[in-house]
Amino acid sequence: MSSVVETASPHLRMPAAKAKASAAAAAAETSSQRISPPETSSVDDHFFWTYTEEPHRSRRQAIIKAHPEVTKLCGPESLTKWVVLGVVSLQFTCAYLLRNTSIFDWRFLATAYVIGATSNQNLFLAIHEISHNLAFRSPMANRLLAIFANLPIGLPYSAAFRPYHLTHHKSLGVTGLDTDLPTALEAFFLNSILGKTFFCTFQILFYAVRPMFIYSPPFTLIHLLNLFVQLSFDYVLVRFTGSWQPVYYLIASSFLAGSLHPCAGHFIAEHYFFSKVKSGGTESLSELKTLKTKPASKTESPHPLADLAPPETYSYYGPLNILTYNVGLHNEHHDFPAIPWTRLHKLHSIASEFYEPLPCHRSWVWVIWTFILDSNVGPWCRVKRAQGGRIVGGGSTEKKQPTGRGGEGISAASAGPAGEEGDGWKESEIQC
Repeated sequence: MSSVVETASPHLRMPAAKAKASAAAAAAETSSQRISPPETSSVDDHFFWTYTEEPHRSRRQAIIKAHPEVTKLCGPESLTKWVVLGVVSLQFTCAYLLRNTSIFDWRFLATAYVIGATSNQNLFLAIHEISHNLAFRSPMANRLLAIFANLPIGLPYSAAFRPYHLTHHKSLGVTGLDTDLPTALEAFFLNSILGKTFFCTFQILFYAVRPMFIYSPPFTLIHLLNLFVQLSFDYVLVRFTGSWQPVYYLIASSFLAGSLHPCAGHFIAEHYFFSKVKSGGTESLSELKTLKTKPASKTESPHPLADLAPPETYSYYGPLNILTYNVGLHNEHHDFPAIPWTRLHKLHSIASEFYEPLPCHRSWVWVIWTFILDSNVGPWCRVKRAQGGRIVGGGSTEKKQPTGRGGEGISAASAGPAGEEGDGWKESEIQC
């Protein structure tokens, strides 16, 4: 890997009052960059707590320095709106054709799982792509397309998703801000084969409900429009078809899309670390190339990641990316959120020396299977930060501090560094 990457190890910005304590804690943990969990944790905490900065900002800067041409890949992708139109039309057609089919009929269930869940997962990720303003140059045009893409999902989702997701980018791993993180109470109660099976089966509900226990962004006119359009569409669909079956089909498709479905593996694959799993499956592309050229050793060697701080983001380069807007290229996406799905492979190709040494997943099905059955991976396998990060679209950090209500406390510093603006990130700042 390029030396420019090895020398970049910035720390999170934080108020001066916290700086000395942070430096002391970091110095005491220089080998692993791991710190003790916050004292306010209500259960025995096993997350990987750290003061180090999330890796994507520094790697983005290093890649731009080494390959300045990657910035030309940024910008909207016109193909997105046509894919959205096609998938929405497919779901409307299926919903109409099933208007007289019982939800217990095998044809209903098979269609909802094979076509419906795959289509709605595609629309979830279309909304993800659109939330970064990557379908049109106009922010409002992107908001309206997201509301249209939301229609087959059955419940209003797109407007609420955007501020939480952009905060996930700006505050990766920051407890109380990153709603992708499981809470300590979730991890405590779900850390078993039965618990992890329950989580994987109902994970779409965890992602829908968890944000309500973390913090609430302001309710805007876009939220109201999303709510009005979605409920109006559901009402018209029932009146037009004379049946509730089409709405049941769309909601069942959304549930199955976030349940035990191959494409749902990306939810776990993206940020849970698999550093000590019992079987291979997270080797880097560089390692896989080496394994192909060298004979397999009969003696078991330690996992190359066993003694390192766990990776925070994994990519997946398999065929399911075709159905999911290349969301598998997740390191690439977090490094450059302004590069659309059609150009992420080009980014990987240009900066291959940065990406090929990183651990990656070969199968999302394997990810779900291993997450459930391997005792070395589970809900505790996440990197967390007690400070840093910013709310995208949030209120004043001085007037309204987010409150950690999921089993661990957060400090005032979690809402953003002292001395900076406290009214959320501007639209122009969101992309990189």
